[in-house]
Amino acid sequence: MIIQKKAIARRSLLRGLGAGLALPLLDAMVPAMTALAATPAAPVRRLGFVYIPMGATIAQWTPPELGRMTRLSPTLNSLTPFLDQLTVISNLELKNAYSPGNHATANCSFLSAAKAKLTEGTDYELATTVDQIAAQNIGKDSPLPSMELAMDLLSTIGNCDNGYSCVYQNNLSWSSPTTPLPAEAHPRLVFERLFGDGGSAAERRAEMRKNASILDWVSADIARLQGQLGAGDRTKVNEYLESVREVERRIQKAEKQTKDGEMPDLDRPVGVPASYAEHAKLMFDLQVLAMQGDVTRVISFQLAREASTRVYPEAGVTDPHHPLTHHSGDPEKMARVAKINAYHVSLFAYFLSKLKATKEGNGTLLDNSLLLCGSGMGNPDVHDHVNLPIVVAGGAAGNLKGGRHIKYEKPTPLANLHLTLLDKVGVHLDTFADSQGKISELLKPAAL
Repeated sequence: MIIQKKAIARRSLLRGLGAGLALPLLDAMVPAMTALAATPAAPVRRLGFVYIPMGATIAQWTPPELGRMTRLSPTLNSLTPFLDQLTVISNLELKNAYSPGNHATANCSFLSAAKAKLTEGTDYELATTVDQIAAQNIGKDSPLPSMELAMDLLSTIGNCDNGYSCVYQNNLSWSSPTTPLPAEAHPRLVFERLFGDGGSAAERRAEMRKNASILDWVSADIARLQGQLGAGDRTKVNEYLESVREVERRIQKAEKQTKDGEMPDLDRPVGVPASYAEHAKLMFDLQVLAMQGDVTRVISFQLAREASTRVYPEAGVTDPHHPLTHHSGDPEKMARVAKINAYHVSLFAYFLSKLKATKEGNGTLLDNSLLLCGSGMGNPDVHDHVNLPIVVAGGAAGNLKGGRHIKYEKPTPLANLHLTLLDKVGVHLDTFADSQGKISELLKPAAL
């Protein structure tokens, strides 16, 4: 006999005045038939993009082996724990980024593979980016179709690069050829976007500062929910809530430091952690919470802006990043650029570690995600857009086999990869931008 039981809806929220906290995937969210209860709810597919500016010292980036990888390059070494879920692809190109722009076009072409209209004004034009095509499809079933994040305050007016409007250099995502989507760099505002549910933004900020935690708002709903769950789900919910609480603590600490300390770096939004690494990790943790609660399934994140003069003493480099990339082949300068590349990659590795540690169904968030990390520039010394530093991570819900280094003999459009990534998350198109086809090596599912 099959016994009916009531399941918790995947879209359930813990609600309170001015807040709505999405839940992670729970066993109690499986279909309400006990005959199916042993099968975890079907995992969703997620697509993310992490942008690293100004290319790389490619010799230090490229793995030493073709085909099956057993070891990574010095720059990618921090990704070793995820080797079986990594694919490095060499000799991809952005032909439409070649123009007087260089930095601006490297950034805006990364997700669009399109040629930007040369203008310093508001008549800018590009193309709909790959993340937004995904958002129109897999993102429509989540509260936020997509999230656009960054690490810097970004101006969107004026000339930033050889006659190109700053909008190109500072925005990765475009929802239409004429609609750039500004990225948010302030952790508090990202947190409010994820969990605020009622009142104006100013009212929610005031309430969050008055009340210690969003969890205080939803405490009654938490108690009610816990009474409906089994032991495993109660543990999962408690761990998720503690992650939310910890992110809040770090945001509050950063706000207090800003209030009590000196004026912040002008590249940094007021109220963010003083440390670049802590800021980046906090932004990655917010992405994990957004994915875990299925608040969004599509994210783009600009880890640093093109032409940034940020220094990275934590990586052992005190030279400003952008001037250092004009190395003229100087081995010492190239080695320092490689250190910065490795440092950025280590932050991506932190993100992957968090995703891998977060259980979902029979696997993890990393198993059910597909993430592209890379740059729209190849050799920064000459500002070219060929042999881009590109790595793909995640399992795409069983749809991607990793542990491989694919290298093309001739430059191949980055759009081929975008088209393939869309296919892996269930968005099937014949073409994207200047694509010439899909990457056949990525089309086979992980089981094959």
